[in-house]
Amino acid sequence: MAVRLRLMRMGKKKQPTYRIVAADARSPRNGRFIEIVGTYDPRREPSAIKVDNEKAVRWLSNGAQPSERVEKILKISGAWDEFETAKTQAKSGS
Repeated sequence: MAVRLRLMRMGKKKQPTYRIVAADARSPRNGRFIEIVGTYDPRREPSAIKVDNEKAVRWLSNGAQPSERVEKILKISGAWDEFETAKTQAKSGS
């Protein structure tokens, strides 16, 4: 089962907000998901981003592939840096 971190659209018509979710890559965009990792509201200025870094790093270290937009969001929130440092520490520790 290939897991992806991706955006799930929520909100009203023409007023999107998104959940960042871990989901099976084969499931539809707004379909079944495994876990909610955070939220993203692009309509606010600046964009409102809330990410549970611990959950995001756990999914990334377990092999989940982020979508392009989610990767950018994770870089902004700092979760991507945490993942990179955890990955380099694991390599140097082995």
